[in-house]
Amino acid sequence: MAALWLQLIKSRMSTQIDKEGCREAYNQVRDDNTDTNWAVFKYQGSMIVPADQGTDYEEFKKMCTDDARLFCFLRIMTGDAMSKRAKFTLITWIGDNIGGLQRAKISTDKALVKEIVQNFAKEFMFSDPKEVDEDYLRTELKKAGGANYDAQAE
Repeated sequence: MAALWLQLIKSRMSTQIDKEGCREAYNQVRDDNTDTNWAVFKYQGSMIVPADQGTDYEEFKKMCTDDARLFCFLRIMTGDAMSKRAKFTLITWIGDNIGGLQRAKISTDKALVKEIVQNFAKEFMFSDPKEVDEDYLRTELKKAGGANYDAQAE
């Protein structure tokens, strides 16, 4: 009986993920035929679910509040005069009001997200709204992308 009770408690505490829903949102961002450039996954109880997706980066930023724990898969166009290409990043957002246990748990829960979100150039973890700056992310993704011909542009 005690083993059954322990298993029940463990199953309620362990985080799960809506694989189908999250994969669909992820694929929308990866699809070059859509304008969707971000998808956010949030906690709904002990389940990670798709929260929203869109084309306006500012809408994503508004979701990064002090009380939120989020994962965001983001497409940013990088390049120069010679070539333009999509680069992808995974952002983990942990708001300032998130407690220690939930902060610690997000690190292990990220493994569930990474089972779906597998292709990205760089990963970030933020907790300050100032850090979620689109230009900063673009610069970091350029650095991760290799050749940069901006200096040769007229």
